Amino acid sequence: MLSPDSRYSGPLERLDDRTVTPATVSDYCRAVLPSHPPGHPPSRRLTRALAALSCLAVVALTGCSAPEPEWQAGPTASASPSIVESPSPEPAPSLSPSPAQAGLKAPTSTFALGLRNLTLHRGDRTLVTTIWYPAIGEAGRSARTDAPVAPGQFPVLLFSHGLNGMPSHQAPIHTRLAAAGFVVIAPAYPYTKQGASPFNAGDVGNQPADALYVLNSVLQLDSQRADPFSGHLLGDRAGAYGYSAGGFTTAGMLTGARDATVKAAVVIAGGSMGRFSGPSTPVLFVHGDQDQVVGYQSGRNAYTSVSWPKAFLTQVGADHSSYFSTSSKGFTPMVATMRDFFRWSLYGDPSAKDRLATVAGSAVTSYESRL
Repeated sequence: MLSPDSRYSGPLERLDDRTVTPATVSDYCRAVLPSHPPGHPPSRRLTRALAALSCLAVVALTGCSAPEPEWQAGPTASASPSIVESPSPEPAPSLSPSPAQAGLKAPTSTFALGLRNLTLHRGDRTLVTTIWYPAIGEAGRSARTDAPVAPGQFPVLLFSHGLNGMPSHQAPIHTRLAAAGFVVIAPAYPYTKQGASPFNAGDVGNQPADALYVLNSVLQLDSQRADPFSGHLLGDRAGAYGYSAGGFTTAGMLTGARDATVKAAVVIAGGSMGRFSGPSTPVLFVHGDQDQVVGYQSGRNAYTSVSWPKAFLTQVGADHSSYFSTSSKGFTPMVATMRDFFRWSLYGDPSAKDRLATVAGSAVTSYESRL
């Protein structure tokens, strides 16, 4: 395991001088060349993509204009989880329009919230993971640590944060999805989370494998009789969503020789990480049309490249993150759209699909669908 001050030799060197200017960042964006794993020579697309992400890490401060990233997925996740309870802090694409599996009706009532913390290890990569879940208790109150799980079985959603982010930063989304009947699991990625030392933007290339490892590790708890989640997790109805670099991570879970665990995905303010592949997987894209960090066209290009059932929610006039505020007019339609998208694609609830155009509509959003 890496010590806090050890240097990570990942696919992209970090920018050691944290005092940056537009000139130094511009030079860095042009000059940085990532290393690559043995046996996997670097492609021009991957080199350009990793350089683009290093720009993304500082673009808000320096004005660096990053090219649209393209990615290669990281290594396949191990199947043997190492889990430690943490102290409590706060084939060819198909065109079938069917959700992952039909037959369940999504809950109509709101659940109380539980909160659980795990520490998992994928090799020497430590993944501190926060889980929000439907719990027994009074709905509408703050999540209670280790509260009893509500009766029933629930789809599982894996959330990926952005650069310098943390799972808690998007808690207003996670808690609303958990209250609607989903188990939300959110790892803090070791080299891109807030306070990471060293920080390495290029490590996003390893995050799809991290995400799948965490997702499959938690799903295994369903079969462990002594675990609180035993009998409550629907392993065949798992989804993923992510924001910014986490949106790219989510897209990366749907590329290459992919693990087919993820049956639906939402990419927020992100883009593609290579060619979408494997079983047909419904994807919802959410993007501000004035996003100056990950350009709107990046999301549109990813949407166009998907041959599966898909939808796109545009946050009209919004930048990279303004619609994440609960006071923003774009927040409620975004969460409602995500909720009913997952209700349809994971619970198999057709009424949720019928509601999508209605809940997505507002004075500050526009919605298109090929679901």
